[in-house]
Amino acid sequence: MASYIIETQDIIKDFDGFRAVDGLSLQVKEGEVFGFLGPNGAGKTTSINMMVGLLKPTSGQVLIDGQDMKFMNRSSIGICPQEIVLWENLTCKESLKLMGDMYEVPKDILKKRADKLLDDLFLKEKADTLVKNLSGGMKRRLNLALAVIHAPDIVVLDEPSEGLDPQSRRVLWKYIRSLRDDEGKTVILTTHLMDEADRLSDRVAIIDHGKLLRLDTPDNLKKEIGEGDVVEITISDAKRNQEVIQILKEMEHVLSVIEVEGVINLRALDAMSKLPQIMESVEKKDVRIADLSMRQNTLEDVFIELTGTRLRE
Repeated sequence: MASYIIETQDIIKDFDGFRAVDGLSLQVKEGEVFGFLGPNGAGKTTSINMMVGLLKPTSGQVLIDGQDMKFMNRSSIGICPQEIVLWENLTCKESLKLMGDMYEVPKDILKKRADKLLDDLFLKEKADTLVKNLSGGMKRRLNLALAVIHAPDIVVLDEPSEGLDPQSRRVLWKYIRSLRDDEGKTVILTTHLMDEADRLSDRVAIIDHGKLLRLDTPDNLKKEIGEGDVVEITISDAKRNQEVIQILKEMEHVLSVIEVEGVINLRALDAMSKLPQIMESVEKKDVRIADLSMRQNTLEDVFIELTGTRLRE
């Protein structure tokens, strides 16, 4: 058994002169939730499509369980695309049966597995409902159920929370954790939601413009930019941001001060106790603070430190 269930070696993908993925090298451990975090258009979907054999790299190699992709058993992977792909005129139960039959899942196993998936994903009461009559959140959960009906070892989820309300998102997150914790699956997750990547992933690959920027656990990534809280300051005259930044940089125990899309981001140890001093320092220069808030470090702060911009939608 290989140390890593998936390994990419300097894979590149070009589309008509545009480089979507640029020299991606990484390893995915068996039984982990591996997150790809980055803005839309960063190359996440193209990367996972190459990793599971849906796209051929322009150059480089992908290994599955230590072997070249061409020797891979395709049924060992379940893919849940970002786009919802369902049979609108079938019921939930009929959809699962049809997909299971395509994978030649034995009938007795298929029925038990379908019933469990409907229960786990809170679709049991909708088992006999036509897909076209389901809500958007229900359709997305059924989309996931279809991807795992054949019990694959590797589950690929491309932006699984896209368009979901908070309640549906919690149901989905609970199920994703159960795939790893209860069934030992390897889950590859792409997302532009920092909270999703932080809560679900054992390790996170931060990717932008087709390049891998960092790969580590969420905690280690946040530690990399240093401890401390983040104070976000919006002043009434954004033209004076750089002047204010220079003032704040001179304060004791301030770790960093940068401007991100017109907002001043200050990181400091024990930021709460610094708030009066921050406000006084700014207002002494006759600058009015329009908005001020404080929060803990997030993966988005890591992305900001690496790129100088926020995660783009």
